[in-house]
Amino acid sequence: MIRQIDSKEQLTACLAVIHESFATVAEEMQLTRENCPNHTSFLPLKKLQQQFEAGRLLFGVFHQEKQVGYFSLERKSDDVFELDHLGVLPEYRHRGYGRQMITYAGSVVKKRGGRKITVGIIEENTKLKEWYASMGFVHTGTKKFSGLPFTVGFMEWEIAK
Repeated sequence: MIRQIDSKEQLTACLAVIHESFATVAEEMQLTRENCPNHTSFLPLKKLQQQFEAGRLLFGVFHQEKQVGYFSLERKSDDVFELDHLGVLPEYRHRGYGRQMITYAGSVVKKRGGRKITVGIIEENTKLKEWYASMGFVHTGTKKFSGLPFTVGFMEWEIAK
């Protein structure tokens, strides 16, 4: 079940899911607080609170009332939304939750008049890039940012009308 996060009290649980979900990525890519302090696995509660207060759409994925996943959507223009922080707890992966989140995000964006979802990923994470491609996302480019020990890859998904 996917539910919109509608209170600040829920953010601590969301943050725990984000940290645990992205810790495996950080470990695999050898990201630390020292070499990549802004990686999602180190996201501070204050930043999540700011996103909530700014009106970003935050969602939790629940299995028998336990939160096992998380993602957010931010409107970037009239018809484009950015997907961010999509993650599933390691012990709940490969059960279809990620696919459910993408489908759900598509329906939310469509209901709000959007037609495209964009996402930024670690370009070197080919497994993740292939997963997004299997969901209909198309690779649109890369960018190297100073302070990041990896290249950011950009993908987008045109939602069917």
